[in-house]
Amino acid sequence: MNIPALIAAIAFALLVFFLALPLYKLGKVFDELRITIEKISENANQTLAETTKTVQGANAQLDKVDAITTSTAQIAQDVSALSTLMSSTVATPFIKISAFSQAARKMLAGKKEDNENVD
Repeated sequence: MNIPALIAAIAFALLVFFLALPLYKLGKVFDELRITIEKISENANQTLAETTKTVQGANAQLDKVDAITTSTAQIAQDVSALSTLMSSTVATPFIKISAFSQAARKMLAGKKEDNENVD
């Protein structure tokens, strides 16, 4: 009677062993999966840190460009104001001189005609 019970116990032990082997291998797969996820997380953190530095650098450059653009706009306004000032300062006397010279020519032309009529 002990022999069949012994055979059944050995068969049950072999069954448990063969069922435990895939579970052991599955545990190793989960360990590898955990390690892989840790590496991905580490790489993602490094990538995010580098991306943050890059974005901060780009923002700093944009601040510089903004300052340059503001200065350029101010210079354009100053040049426009200077151009208007120069135009009114220089052009007005030239217009007056031109009008005076035209009037003087007409007056001298009128005197020449009077002198020619007198002769």
